[in-house]
Amino acid sequence: MEPLIALLIGILFAAGIYSLLRRSIVKLVIGIVLISQGANLLVFTSGGLLAGRPALVKAGATAPPAPFGDPLPQAMVLTAIVIGFGLTAFLLALVCRAHEAVGDDDINAFDNTDT
Repeated sequence: MEPLIALLIGILFAAGIYSLLRRSIVKLVIGIVLISQGANLLVFTSGGLLAGRPALVKAGATAPPAPFGDPLPQAMVLTAIVIGFGLTAFLLALVCRAHEAVGDDDINAFDNTDT
C-alpha cells in the first residue's frame, strides 16, 4: 500500500510543479493546491498506514493494542487541510481581482499594471 501512496505523492508533486510552470494564473493556483495535497499525503503517510487498525483504547487499558498508527500526523494533516482551504480562497480572490485589473489570465500581462 505504501509504494502506491508514494507513487501518488510523486504524481501530485510532479503535476503541481508542472502547473506552476504554466503561464496561466489559474493553473498557478491549481499547482499550489496539488503540491499542498501532496505534502499532506506525505505527512499522513509518515505516521504509518495500518488498514483495519483504528487507534481505539479498549475499556480498562491505557493504550491501544500494538501495532497502531501515530495520530499526531493525522491531526497535523487535518490542520493543514483547513489552512490550505483558507489559502485557496485567498488565492482565488486574488486571481479574480488581478483579472479585473489586468483583463488577462496570462502572467506576462502583469508587467504593466499602471493603468
